[in-house]
Amino acid sequence: MDRVNNILDEMLKEEIPAMLLLQEENIFYMSGFKPSGFSILVLKDEPLLLVSKMDSEEANETSRIPLQEFNSFKDLENMLNELKLSKLGIEESMKIGFYNKIKNNYNMEVSDLIERSRMIKTSHEINSIKKSISIAEKSFNKLEFKKNEWELAAELEYLMRMNGSQKEAFETIVASGSRSSLPHALPTSNKLEYPLLIDWGAVWDNYSSDCTRTIIETEKQEEVLNICLEAQKKAIKSIKPGISACEIDNIARGVIKDYGYGDNFIHSTGHGVGLQVHEKPSISPREEITLEKNMVITIEPGIYLEGEWGVRIEDIVLIKNKAGKLSKLPPVIND
Repeated sequence: MDRVNNILDEMLKEEIPAMLLLQEENIFYMSGFKPSGFSILVLKDEPLLLVSKMDSEEANETSRIPLQEFNSFKDLENMLNELKLSKLGIEESMKIGFYNKIKNNYNMEVSDLIERSRMIKTSHEINSIKKSISIAEKSFNKLEFKKNEWELAAELEYLMRMNGSQKEAFETIVASGSRSSLPHALPTSNKLEYPLLIDWGAVWDNYSSDCTRTIIETEKQEEVLNICLEAQKKAIKSIKPGISACEIDNIARGVIKDYGYGDNFIHSTGHGVGLQVHEKPSISPREEITLEKNMVITIEPGIYLEGEWGVRIEDIVLIKNKAGKLSKLPPVIND
């Protein structure tokens, strides 16, 4: 219950007497139970987890927070009214439909308290991410590159499941030839061409991994990929506790800009990884969050030549006194 008590202490400092959590990752983070249906965690002096009847058996076995079956919104409303709250904390991710049900009843404050806490990983969380990376990389190493985009993505997802992944961390990206200039292109029935950009991730114990490799064919593609590698290495070498996320983005972006491809790096340099494949902090030009020990982030510079092709290299790093790559795959892959 240390995590629960720490969050309650932070709520007290921020003068938030109670808070509603609906996002399943936040509920799992606080309670140890991952909902399969609608659940609400009411964080207060004596936290209470409200779960649907179909989830009650599993919640009873796994939740570190006392629970009660959720019957109706009216029951929740009555509970909150009894607390006579001066303020009610809500998540940034609360859906508008639920918000509309309660917006006239309470003085609400949007808080990212849980998401900020999730940025700093425990040793257990770090080990789960490492295992997730291991599954993803082991699966990638068994791929046979004799298929179309759909089939290659399906094979990779199958191999991850066979190697212990709960599910895919996100829909696997396989983009070949001219489609590799689309950073988030989904697979098609196209035959494999080069460059071949693959972005994939596994899930172990609810923690995700995220990796990208680009398989190149021509000298020009190798030249551009090496620029991304230089940007990634310089960014990772610069990471240390106390540096801002936007400064790391600026370092990676500066390398690519110096080679004349600044306008072709069209996304952020990275993001946090954990219970979600994209979570705080964002390693982007406007993110001023200070990086801290035990944050786990990606560094993923890319260069995309519209209508021609694109390349990206992505690895997960753990921040200690400096940053170390958790990924073991070589940066350049031969099919």
